Amino acid sequence: MDFTLEHTDATSNARAAHLQTAHGSIQTPIFMPVGTAGSVKAVQPRELKADLNAQIILGNTYHLYLRPGLDVLETAGGLHPFMQWDGPILTDSGGYQVFSLADRRTIDEEGVTFRSHIDGSKHLFTPESVIDTQRSIGSDIMMVLDECPAADVSEAYARSSNERTVRWAARAKEHLANTAPRYGHEQAAFAIVQGVTYPTVRRASARALVDLDFPGYAIGGLSVGESHELMYAMVEVVEPLLPPHKPRYLMGVGTPENLLENIARGVDMFDCVMPTRNGRNGTIFTTEGRINITNAQWANDHSAIDPGLDNYASQYFSKAYLRHLLKSNEILGLQLATHQNLAFYLWLMAEARAAILADRFMPWKDAILPQITQRL
Repeated sequence: MDFTLEHTDATSNARAAHLQTAHGSIQTPIFMPVGTAGSVKAVQPRELKADLNAQIILGNTYHLYLRPGLDVLETAGGLHPFMQWDGPILTDSGGYQVFSLADRRTIDEEGVTFRSHIDGSKHLFTPESVIDTQRSIGSDIMMVLDECPAADVSEAYARSSNERTVRWAARAKEHLANTAPRYGHEQAAFAIVQGVTYPTVRRASARALVDLDFPGYAIGGLSVGESHELMYAMVEVVEPLLPPHKPRYLMGVGTPENLLENIARGVDMFDCVMPTRNGRNGTIFTTEGRINITNAQWANDHSAIDPGLDNYASQYFSKAYLRHLLKSNEILGLQLATHQNLAFYLWLMAEARAAILADRFMPWKDAILPQITQRL
């Protein structure tokens, strides 16, 4: 993996960069569509690339480990050929799933013991086994195992948890150096900065992980219940401590506002289920504003879903038709809504990059946010 910082905006900390992986190049800032179980819901891989110009997608180690299982992925030659996606893939370590399965897991120094949400079977994730699992998946960028504490834990717990996360990161890096990719292409591992909303813990986490010298760094444990203001404050705490010549990934974030505000603070990479999940439930993001397409006001609106985007879902189908499909529970409605929302998110990242390269990110952001966040 090679990361080249191309330009830093004159009006903010926003960055434009180029990230080269074995399966292709990525221009940042970038949003990664979430394909948790090897599929971005309701979108074919060829649509992701040809129609939406998605440059990288995300898979999840926890879910892929449980289903279809490593034996299937290994006989397929990894996730890339299994799902017919030849672009870059980043895999989350499963740390967030550990957080979300509080009643099904226990954490100790060895790792995380949990019960499957599918059949209740018992499993153990360690820093080493999570690397091995991602070797079998074949992702281009792997996340090390971490603990993602709840937003309301004490500072003492946050400190203890983070110290263990750092020890796990060191174990993961050592194991990474002693193993090889299964499918002949390079795999990079990112460490994950934790610390909840405690600045001293966040700083300690960032400093310790930077000392371990990973190829890239994620900021985890945000967008888990804290306010947006606290999220931004924690990014501001961490950003100056992260190496400027390495990529920065804010995990699980978020709304269009969140993306632009965190780009301004120096973040390069994002993922979130919001565009796909919200689309399936009738919330449509457009270049003109946000729409609840199931509202009656759209029943006879035959204008394009989004005249500002140049793709077939946005241009060639009407708001009335999309509303009809979703109200009728037609599968095509899920496809078009998802297509539109991902097209919008990826357009927003491309526009942000152009503004950074032109040294006008902040004025552009301040002008575009009221437009795209208004409710139509």
